[in-house]
Amino acid sequence: MKRLTKGNDTIICGVCSGIANYLNIDPTLIRLGWVALTFLGGSGVVAYIICAIVMPNH
Repeated sequence: MKRLTKGNDTIICGVCSGIANYLNIDPTLIRLGWVALTFLGGSGVVAYIICAIVMPNH
């Protein structure tokens, strides 16, 4: 059973890396998605902070 946790390949908190590991895709794609959400209204910043607080460490 897979668990969504923060990843080892961290740049800030490991949120994008953890999501990429869970979905088996490249972390760069997730990071680009967060940037797009941030520029499309700022919801990416809020979502990232919430994920950084809620997601457990590996």
